[in-house]
Amino acid sequence: MKRVLVLLAAAAAIAGCAGQDVAYRPAPQILPSNIKKIALRMVVNKTQQYGMEDKLMIDIRDAFLADGNYPIVPEAQADGIVVPTITRYILTPIQFDATLVPTAYKLDILMDLEFIDRATNTDLWVQRNMEASETFAAQTLPGGKTEEQAREDLWTQLANQVVTRVVQGFGTVTGTSERWITGQGPSTAPAAPTTAPIAPVTNPY
Repeated sequence: MKRVLVLLAAAAAIAGCAGQDVAYRPAPQILPSNIKKIALRMVVNKTQQYGMEDKLMIDIRDAFLADGNYPIVPEAQADGIVVPTITRYILTPIQFDATLVPTAYKLDILMDLEFIDRATNTDLWVQRNMEASETFAAQTLPGGKTEEQAREDLWTQLANQVVTRVVQGFGTVTGTSERWITGQGPSTAPAAPTTAPIAPVTNPY
């Protein structure tokens, strides 16, 4: 009888486990324990939209200060270095009025983020194509925005993504695929198209 009761209890336990959802929860890949203080290197701007790097730098610094997990110190005193790089700036008109004047835009800004272990001067990780995006109405419409105002919103988005990636580790933010980027408009004004010389027409008669 005891043996039967033990088997029944084991079967009930197995049935209970089978009815539960089992989720895979990998350990977060956070910074190693030797990283106590971090420095922010100046934002690198690889687009032709000049002056953006300073405003993004301020927002990233303020986001780290608000988070409070890692003190921000000069690079000579830091254990790790955060290196942000603005790689793409894409402003796309998406709606037009009857005269083909744009009435709404989509602004995408992409950034690479690198974290350097200062002791070894090597990358601990690199996060590619972090994206911030906003769709907004033209400033001439009620509730519309200027391009500058839309940019300010995206700086806040990107700054929060930087802090999240550094503090919470791998998988906390996502990047955009290279295929998506290739299919979009250029981050700068395109060069004037090159026109091939037209051969003179010869009268065969």
